[in-house]
Amino acid sequence: MATLEIAANSNSLARPAAATPAQATAMSPLRMWMAVVGSTLGAFMAVLNIQIVNASLADIQGAIGAGTDDGGWISTSYLIAEIVVIPLSGWLTRVFSLRNYLLVNAILFLVFSVACAFAANLQQMIILRAIQGFSGGVLIPMAFTIIITLLPKAKQPIGLALFALSATFAPAIGPTIGGYLTENWGWEYIFYVNLVPGALMVGMLFASLDRAPMNLKLLAKGDWPGIVTMAIGLAALQTVLEEGNKEDWFGSDFILRLAVVAAVSLTLFIVIELRTAHPLLNLRLLLRRNFGFGIVANFLLGIALYGSVFVLPIYLTRIQGYNSEQIGMVLAWTGIPQLLLIPLVPRLMKRFDVRLLIVIGFALFAASNFMNVHMTGDYASDQLFWPNIVRAIGQALVFTPLSAIATSGIEQENAGSASSLFNMMRNLGGAVGIASLQTFLSKRDQFHSNILTNSVSVFEEATRDRIARLTAYFMNHGVSDQAVASHKAVVAIALKIRKQANIMAFSDTFFLLGVALVVALLASLLLRKPGQLSGGGAH
Repeated sequence: MATLEIAANSNSLARPAAATPAQATAMSPLRMWMAVVGSTLGAFMAVLNIQIVNASLADIQGAIGAGTDDGGWISTSYLIAEIVVIPLSGWLTRVFSLRNYLLVNAILFLVFSVACAFAANLQQMIILRAIQGFSGGVLIPMAFTIIITLLPKAKQPIGLALFALSATFAPAIGPTIGGYLTENWGWEYIFYVNLVPGALMVGMLFASLDRAPMNLKLLAKGDWPGIVTMAIGLAALQTVLEEGNKEDWFGSDFILRLAVVAAVSLTLFIVIELRTAHPLLNLRLLLRRNFGFGIVANFLLGIALYGSVFVLPIYLTRIQGYNSEQIGMVLAWTGIPQLLLIPLVPRLMKRFDVRLLIVIGFALFAASNFMNVHMTGDYASDQLFWPNIVRAIGQALVFTPLSAIATSGIEQENAGSASSLFNMMRNLGGAVGIASLQTFLSKRDQFHSNILTNSVSVFEEATRDRIARLTAYFMNHGVSDQAVASHKAVVAIALKIRKQANIMAFSDTFFLLGVALVVALLASLLLRKPGQLSGGGAH
């Protein structure tokens, strides 16, 4: 059906029937909402499969015989494929038609989800996860595009609220589901869990999307220089971000070469897109005030969103010794409130300026991180409860209004480019955030360790007294040799210093996340109120 042909940019060749408002409204409300719900369910599963696997990575590595270092590629391969396919989706939709493209990738996502559970070794898992990521990555921008092209303006905030469940709720609830399934059923079930909602998604999309002819001639007219440079550049950049900290960044020739490839390829991509008559992505959309500042805020939101989900489980494992299920229960409180609040956001958008909601949301999200800057060794699930609740409220308030105001005024023919850029930049922000936080956490740990070690001297009476009391404790608990007991006392003090340095590093990391969100708040202050909003919603 011509209704569902979505153009990626304003200069596209042979633009096959971009959905006009008149055509979109010709679709029955039931089928229209089936398309929206089905596509957002797919986006939810695609995002969920990032975090649900990360929560069980240690178990998967052990089962397929992967080392700790190499096991990271189980996640990296998925992320690389996902971030490469997102910008391609608008163009490929016009080539194969929305119905064909979305249904085929939805089915492939389910097939390769199950296949991952049967992977016998690391090589098989990496290949299967890459294909799963490539097909799953399609589901994210397509859901966003369907919402901003098919729904009437007044209903778009409701659609964007549904999409917010995939963007913010899925990363929060992923570790909870992954931890529970792994501890109680086995790691294979984190892949099987996609089957039931996936079957529902395919059924809804099959029933709601009209058939439309493919336009394979567009393959010959595609922006192939842009496609190639973008794919190489994003794949290289994602690999640098994922592997950089482990390989000592630019101290590694491998990372240095990949960084050069990424820089050259992405620079060429930008030049090609700005000079070609028929670009893959309309980068000039970034010059529009609301879309440009919305992208900046969305990028920073990605840093904090994925960064906080990355940091908190590491803290709970390293400092508190929590297992996957316990970590999931702590993080559940960043997800459950969102499930209750996000459906209410469209109503708030009708009553209040969407910019006010964005500012309040970013302020609360930032505050939740600042609440964690004075952590101690006793800082565990009880102490994290209120910061997680505040974070959940902030995330729920931010995403839908930000998506609405950023896409306000985007023409139908630019919907594909806007969707691809908006979703790609959030995912890229997550990759940058995780890579930066890994390095920052390591450096601050070394810094605090050095400071604390220098302040603990055997010439200090307090230190000698502490060693003497610990030596006596060990001798009273089965150690007969005083030299051995004294050595164990020194080791105990060193471990205490290391733990305290680690806790202080985590505190600094949460502070950095808070600062990133304050910058996002400042960017959102520069957003202009859209002139054509329907009841606070956006087009």
